[in-house]
Amino acid sequence: MEEKKIRNIFVEGAISSQKIADSIQSHASKTNIGAHSIFLGQVRADTMEDKTVTAIEYTTYQEMALEKMHEIRERIFARYELTCMHVYHSLGNILVGEICLFVFTSSKHRKIAIEACNELVEAIKFELPVWGKEIYQDQSIVWKENK
Repeated sequence: MEEKKIRNIFVEGAISSQKIADSIQSHASKTNIGAHSIFLGQVRADTMEDKTVTAIEYTTYQEMALEKMHEIRERIFARYELTCMHVYHSLGNILVGEICLFVFTSSKHRKIAIEACNELVEAIKFELPVWGKEIYQDQSIVWKENK
């Protein structure tokens, strides 16, 4: 069995609605797919000590993160009968309300697509070496904690 190539999941800036729509549309001709499950992570305006988040700045060690994502991807494919999987994660300064994570799984059946998507999102949040600094309206910065 040949090993799949490592894919770059990172995009500079927010993930556009056009990128999401194009990704969904590109699957319309794949007639062996019966279900898609999609997760969109959006930067929210959390408040801490009367200060509100205005953006998150995401950073990573890209080579290390892509290796880890490849491991996660292979593990999910081995566990679930997926037709395809797409992941895009933002880097850089992402404003409140913008999309920073797009996870898209496809399968013949909905339960598989949904369960794989959920497990994939959890793995990304807790295993992928991506860090976020919350930027507040007063320009103070706090390292984000994944929950």
